[in-house]
Amino acid sequence: MNQFESGQVVATPGVLRAFEASGESPLEYVTRHLSGDWDIVKPEDRRENELALRAGLRIMSVYLLKSRVRIWVITEADRSSTCLFLREEC
Repeated sequence: MNQFESGQVVATPGVLRAFEASGESPLEYVTRHLSGDWDIVKPEDRRENELALRAGLRIMSVYLLKSRVRIWVITEADRSSTCLFLREEC
């Protein structure tokens, strides 16, 4: 069950290549993100996400693909969009 809306979902070229290489689906990670599974975010970021759910702020998740590539998923504060990316692409 989603805890918040995703808005438009977009992904950078690098993260799409990482998904292709790992054989995984971006949809799985977007679903986890929207359900409140922040995965490997730092404890302080986890607290920020919990606050963001109530206050309408930006929400961030970090995941490790099977290939050990780390990806980020961020939903904007206004819930207009969710972006999947690699850290080096920001």
